Amino acid sequence: MALTGGFDPAAATAAYLAQLPPQAHARAEAYTHGGHWVLLWSAVIGIAISWLVLRSEILVRLRRRISSRRRRFGLAVLVVVAVDVGLETLLALPWRAYSDWWRERGYGLTSQDFAGWLGDALLMGLISLVVTTLLALGIYALIRRAPRRWWLWSAGVTGVVVMILLVVAPVVIQPLFNTYRPAPPGPVRDAVAALARANGVPSDKIVIYNGSRQSNRYTANVSGLFGTARVAMSDVMFQKGADLAEVRGVVGHEMGHYVRHHALILTAAYSLLALVAFFLVDRLFQPVLALTGADGVEGLADPAGYPVIGIIIVVLSLLGQPISNSIIRMVESDADQFSLKVANEPDGLAKALVKTIEYRAASPSRVEELLFYDHPAVSRRIRRCMDWKATHPPAAQAP
Repeated sequence: MALTGGFDPAAATAAYLAQLPPQAHARAEAYTHGGHWVLLWSAVIGIAISWLVLRSEILVRLRRRISSRRRRFGLAVLVVVAVDVGLETLLALPWRAYSDWWRERGYGLTSQDFAGWLGDALLMGLISLVVTTLLALGIYALIRRAPRRWWLWSAGVTGVVVMILLVVAPVVIQPLFNTYRPAPPGPVRDAVAALARANGVPSDKIVIYNGSRQSNRYTANVSGLFGTARVAMSDVMFQKGADLAEVRGVVGHEMGHYVRHHALILTAAYSLLALVAFFLVDRLFQPVLALTGADGVEGLADPAGYPVIGIIIVVLSLLGQPISNSIIRMVESDADQFSLKVANEPDGLAKALVKTIEYRAASPSRVEELLFYDHPAVSRRIRRCMDWKATHPPAAQAP
């Protein structure tokens, strides 16, 4: 059913984008384009740090010391990889302090003080150290037991680990950083509960968290898997004046991720990418090791060569960014379509999208979007909302 009155989706899209002054759009473009350089420099710095650790031969001496006492391969992997991850995390802290805190603060995207950021960064580094070390233990065991097909089995192990992390994150990891509570009684909770019931989502799975503790970004997310999956709205949404139409539009989008099982889709996709990455690690390890000029590493099965694997993964991740971004953009577009279908709040979703422009320039070129954007461009998402509005009745009139 088309709307009457000569509604023009293109003009409506332009009107939404014009709600922000030119200075705000210019600032968003500066932040976004700077972020592209941050991505490149993060890779360069990560490679340099891995190279420094390799050339120091700290890991080689540590592995020799453990191996000389007794044949304890598992212990050597745990200790060597843990030391490497710890060292690289600490060496990267100055850069991360700039890219993840100072730069965000300069653009007004966080109000968190440095001590708070540092505490969160160190805690996340500790969690990453534990997970990475345990995953490495499994992968190195596969390298020794199945040297020709280890990369195939390792991709499966990685997928299982990702699924476990998705399950435990909402109940174990996320509460370490933020407080999650059900929406308080009132119109917001009533609207969310009604939308949840209509789409088979338990209403107690939609919560509000104090995201303003770390970030001033207008955002929501879906996390968890199976029984732990939930939709979480940052309190920043309400600090920035989200009305019921926005809440319905945003929650509808996040419910799309939940109902359409996007977490499982992404896990499967990343497991395939991991398969390719591990295969290339198997083929490229020796040439890259030779390029580093490091001595003492006894091959792929030697945990002292773990930084070499890190270098290869960093390069592959950078080169594969357009592929992973495209996969995420597809599920984000699907979630937008789900929201429009079940919530029918094109203006609510469009209003929410406008508020995300401050950290994601609205109108990139197609090439820039393909290379760097893990969400569809805001201008194109708003236009999709307006095209929907042109052919569907308002939510208040819809059955």
